[in-house]
Amino acid sequence: MKTHAFLRKLLVALAAAAGLIGSAQAAEDGIHWDKAPNQTNDLASLQNGAKIFVNYCLSCHSAAFMRYNRLRDIGLTEQQIKDNLLFTTEKVGDTMKAAIDPKQAKDWFGANPPDLTVIARSRAGHGGTGPDYLYTFLRTFYRDEAKPTGWNNLAFPSVGMPNPLWELQGDRRPVYEEVEQHGHKAHVFKGWDQVTPGKLSPLEFDRAVGDLVNYLQWMGEPAQNTRVRVGIGVLIFLALFTLIAWRLNAAYWKDVK
Repeated sequence: MKTHAFLRKLLVALAAAAGLIGSAQAAEDGIHWDKAPNQTNDLASLQNGAKIFVNYCLSCHSAAFMRYNRLRDIGLTEQQIKDNLLFTTEKVGDTMKAAIDPKQAKDWFGANPPDLTVIARSRAGHGGTGPDYLYTFLRTFYRDEAKPTGWNNLAFPSVGMPNPLWELQGDRRPVYEEVEQHGHKAHVFKGWDQVTPGKLSPLEFDRAVGDLVNYLQWMGEPAQNTRVRVGIGVLIFLALFTLIAWRLNAAYWKDVK
């Protein structure tokens, strides 16, 4: 009897676990990630992304492994950095630390906002790359008065942060269509209804988010473009060296039968 009771409990636990896994997968598969621009060679895009990051993200999120003076790599001078990206007592050689007090952040949001230095490298998944996730996440906020922050997100349901770019995007609500799936009715996301306009048009907003994601991707590995260029050069050298070695080998052994 005890064995049967144990087996019943085990089956119930496995069924509950399967239900939780299924729910998690359903939440992950609820929206497809959009493809990010991936233009880390575009200096104008990176500079605009850095400006948006400092103005809209750095108030809560730090980039503690990035120094302001590293922005010279994207074409900014130290004077431009001082005039446009430093607002309080920071120096050009300082790291990008959030202005918010960590204790207050924990009280307001339930946890200290994560550091964003390598956020683009840490969010890759089955749906795409880290930049794809960020590009989708930042463009799928909507008003939800049932949430403590007043906001929700399609890519991250019940997210614990408000929409940082709401001024630029305006207020939108998701539009769903009821469809029949496997004998059951389901609501499928179809698009957005713009409730109130933002400072930017939808196309301009998508471009601004693309610039921000480009900057976050670059910030995760500032030397990535150099690495790619060096890698291509090394492959070309190896290909030429292989060809030369092959012909030399043929010349050395041509008289040996």
